[in-house]
Amino acid sequence: MRTRAGDRTVVSSSGSPLRAVRLGPRSVAALVLVSAIGVMAFGWPLLADSASGLAHSKDAPWLFAALLPLLLAVAVATIADTGLDAKAIAMLGVLAAAGAAMRPLGAGTAGIEPMFFLMVLSGRVLGPGFGFVLGSVAMFASALLTGGVGPWMPFQMLSMGWVAMGAGLLPGPGRLRGRRELVLLAAYGAVAAVLYGLVMNLQGWPYIGGMATGVSFVPGDPLHENLVRFLAYCLATSLGWDLPRALVTVVLTLVLGGTVLKALRRATRRAAFDVPITFASSPTPSTSPSASATPPGTPPAPGSERPAPGAPT
Repeated sequence: MRTRAGDRTVVSSSGSPLRAVRLGPRSVAALVLVSAIGVMAFGWPLLADSASGLAHSKDAPWLFAALLPLLLAVAVATIADTGLDAKAIAMLGVLAAAGAAMRPLGAGTAGIEPMFFLMVLSGRVLGPGFGFVLGSVAMFASALLTGGVGPWMPFQMLSMGWVAMGAGLLPGPGRLRGRRELVLLAAYGAVAAVLYGLVMNLQGWPYIGGMATGVSFVPGDPLHENLVRFLAYCLATSLGWDLPRALVTVVLTLVLGGTVLKALRRATRRAAFDVPITFASSPTPSTSPSASATPPGTPPAPGSERPAPGAPT
């Protein structure tokens, strides 16, 4: 392990920044599986054909809502099995609690959600695996805190996990620092905040009834026609929340990002993720020949006796 002067980035022996969660083959496979099923859960209406015999089409979102928590649990368990140690769990709890506490500060007020700022920076420092788990857990905790539990919650968990994981996949985690890194994170945060709103709209758009035909989902229509209706729906409903969310994320990243990144990296350095713990064996006391014990009753060697003081020699 080595550190770099200035920022003192914690680096493993292979030269890559240390991560709280090391993604192994099983972890990557689980994340890919969950993400693939998540994409299906969000986008199934756009691909469904009215003549395909798809039964219970209105029940599909509820089915996916019941399935996604199980898949997320599989992904989290796999990641934990490959490297989520006690120090990473402690940091996960602290950051998830902080994110859950930040969400109610602006939820429902023109899309002001400072939670995105923390998720992006945490994913950047602690890596994509930690970011995915953190985003999912923080959104789950915030839903319990704000009473926002519903069929939309698994989709929110998955979407926030993608946001934080994407921040961990950005280039230059070990060499990009200073203003350039803040600009990169601010730009990513803005794009991720808008995409989060679009994806969540796609989750609820197909089964919201009573809407005008110009913006409602029509099963079996060509893909491009439904996409046009979906974009019109987003412009008419959620863009007023998505843009302020992106703006808040950019401002907080540029103003507080440097301080928060230093604090996260300092905590990561002190926690020393991925550094194996070794215990040094205590040295055995050495014995000199003169201190070696002699069996009782053994007569002294000739010439080894000293005369008593005053005795004739």
